[in-house]
Amino acid sequence: MLSARFKPYHVPMFIAKYLWYVARRRPVLVHFEVTARCNARCAFCDFWKTPASARQYEVESFADAARYFNPMLVTWTGGEPLLRRDLEELVAAVDRVPGLRYTTLITHGGMLTPERASSLWRAGIHQFNISLDYLDGRHDDARGIPGLTAKIFAVVEGMRARGIDNIRFNTVIKDDNLDQLMPIVERASALGCGVNFSVYTDAKNGNREHLLDAEHHAAVDDAIARLLAYKRRRRGVITSSDAYLERIPRYVRGEITEPCRSGLRTIHLDPTGHVKRCPDFPTDFHWRDFRKYEPIACNKCFYACRGEAQAPLEWSRVQDVMGRPHAMQ
Repeated sequence: MLSARFKPYHVPMFIAKYLWYVARRRPVLVHFEVTARCNARCAFCDFWKTPASARQYEVESFADAARYFNPMLVTWTGGEPLLRRDLEELVAAVDRVPGLRYTTLITHGGMLTPERASSLWRAGIHQFNISLDYLDGRHDDARGIPGLTAKIFAVVEGMRARGIDNIRFNTVIKDDNLDQLMPIVERASALGCGVNFSVYTDAKNGNREHLLDAEHHAAVDDAIARLLAYKRRRRGVITSSDAYLERIPRYVRGEITEPCRSGLRTIHLDPTGHVKRCPDFPTDFHWRDFRKYEPIACNKCFYACRGEAQAPLEWSRVQDVMGRPHAMQ
């Protein structure tokens, strides 16, 4: 699912850049964490505890870092990135850096409006990723933002009306939303959007409430089988790779033993410009002092950023990129 801003001939260019960076052990994806502040109250994350005073330490530009790494993919994230009033300026400065890259934004959606989305779209965002774990009030409760779910759908319709053609829902697979996965896919399809999946972990703050344990194994198997069957019938809605989805049942059973490549193919820059191999690891050095990471024997998570970094480049991934969801009438 590639924004219409890109043409089919860009796909082999992206593939070539990906293969070149993997061969040279350079990060393919760089996450710019523009703030550690957040106005949601998620129980599995502590960003909401970051004091407002932390804004004084947030860097004013990531353009030099983008020029240094020249990644294929850039993700603007946080915290809640929309708390940065200068986010458009940050995005536009990186967009002006020469190089082929694909740029995404991750948000809980509570501060997003069609107007702000259009502004960010013009600044250089190619894809909006909005968190959505349930289709009902449970999502409002989980994020601590009343009315959030209804607002997300209203904003998405407004964004689509303004010509923003690449919107995805980020859905975390939990113990209590396995019955929501296919309905979220179907709702996304009806809106002309896509869905990225990830797996819940307690790595952020130790909250084990939504872990998938042995009693959920059969339900996980069934849910993943349904997602894969849907993908093979219709590419472009579920944008998680086949390989990543296929490994989720192995992860929840504790069978993933491969070293984690976070830090090799993906890195995170925190709001001060310091690098960490993973969103849940401490920083190691400033980006100007970057040193290549080695694989690590860590299986605390199976986030999409970890699982997709380890997924092989198969033809199905190319089909996912080329596929486009069309809104149902």
